[in-house]
Amino acid sequence: MHEYNPSSWWGSVMVWGMFSWHDLGLLIRVEQRLNSTTYLSIVADQVHPIMLMAYPNGDGFFQQDNAPCHGARIVQEWFQEHEGDFTLLRWPPQSPYLNPIEHLWDEVKRAIRQLVPQPSNLTELDSAIHQAWCQIPCITFQHLVESVPRKVAAVLKAKSGSTKY
Repeated sequence: MHEYNPSSWWGSVMVWGMFSWHDLGLLIRVEQRLNSTTYLSIVADQVHPIMLMAYPNGDGFFQQDNAPCHGARIVQEWFQEHEGDFTLLRWPPQSPYLNPIEHLWDEVKRAIRQLVPQPSNLTELDSAIHQAWCQIPCITFQHLVESVPRKVAAVLKAKSGSTKY
């Protein structure tokens, strides 16, 4: 999830997104603060059907960054109930440098900063975010997915110390 706030005087737009090596996935505007109930509804209503369709044998992986709402009891219980549908990767809490989607958020921010004229209201900003998301080249998210094992290995080797990532 990411919050876009290019000019604080007129507000911000919060979005939640997902992607895989194969494709960019959903980009959902989150109208209120993301809490465990909102997050669970996104996972149950949006992510789960996609995972079932894309990975009918249950061999898909889902990665989240363990934000506080991800660790809520109701969310964890839901994942336990659906553990045969896909694998929830164990992931360090709030690890933005390892989370590949952070790089996609950077791509979206760069695209929006280059717009002339800049979005002048929240509707235009939301539209610009979605357009920038859809224009991310396949090679970008494929490289991000392929880089995860290398980044995790570097962190493990450094015993959670600093790495070039």
